[in-house]
Amino acid sequence: MNFYDHIWNMSVALEEAEKAFREDEVPIGAIIVNEDNKIIAKAYNRKEGPNNPLGHAELLAIKKASEELENWRLTKCTLYVTIEPCPMCLSALVQARISNLVFGAYDLKGGALSLNYNLYKDQRLNHNFSVIGGVKHYDCASLMSLFFQEKRKGFNRKKRFNS
Repeated sequence: MNFYDHIWNMSVALEEAEKAFREDEVPIGAIIVNEDNKIIAKAYNRKEGPNNPLGHAELLAIKKASEELENWRLTKCTLYVTIEPCPMCLSALVQARISNLVFGAYDLKGGALSLNYNLYKDQRLNHNFSVIGGVKHYDCASLMSLFFQEKRKGFNRKKRFNS
């Protein structure tokens, strides 16, 4: 995939993040594309509404992609996510045998790579994959910042977007 594919795909992941934003979920979106750059799964954070600690966008996208392909091995697939994955999600990418990870904003407080959990290139594990960070960083980080600025002010997104 080329630079323009990465920009386009991250834009689709941002659309998913905006859905989370409207539902008062932390605005993280993810998509998975196959080797032909066809979208096979889309997801956004669903932790707060269903009270699901595993409701991370990446995990939900992995589940949908596995169901679509009827295979838990997502070899030759790329995951796009609007923020750097947490350690749990990075581990799930190793388990799913993803080929590539592309993320938007860096997460210096909770991102696995920023915290030096470099599982994606750990030679002791049975799977490694490539990582590209910072794609549409400003757009991804801005949405996240807006969410938490409004959250601190007590803003109710559900009331705003669902009325």
